[in-house]
Amino acid sequence: MLDKTTLCSILVADDDQGDCFLIEKALRANGVENDVRFLGDGQELMDHLDDQLKETHPNDAPNLPGLILLDLNMPRMDGREFLRLVKGHPRLKEIPVVVLTNSDSPEDIVGSYQEGANSFFTKPLDYLELVRLMGLLRSYWFQNAKLPYRQPR
Repeated sequence: MLDKTTLCSILVADDDQGDCFLIEKALRANGVENDVRFLGDGQELMDHLDDQLKETHPNDAPNLPGLILLDLNMPRMDGREFLRLVKGHPRLKEIPVVVLTNSDSPEDIVGSYQEGANSFFTKPLDYLELVRLMGLLRSYWFQNAKLPYRQPR
């Protein structure tokens, strides 16, 4: 388990409240204590990140999330458009973005990686499989990978 001072926040962009509830429950079932914030679409997510940048002095490290979980199919700005924007932004492109969506189409998989996604997962239909997947994400992103943004809770 990570020392609490190294916990980074997780942003989840998903317009399905039921999926959000299950994602948070599955993260907590795996002992993830990070701050998790849910946003309803890519525009809300981009606005949140822009606000974080505006609140940061240009010479200071921004208070950005350590990981974004991103659904592809959302209103206003979908995950595809968000990926293009965030991975093209000089101060945001380093944030790891994991696509977590209902789609398993080859076009969505290839397109997501072409736009800069760091991983792509299809949401499991079974809750226990979702718990397993969140355990894999926890192990990889928060116990093994070196993340660009780590900040205290």
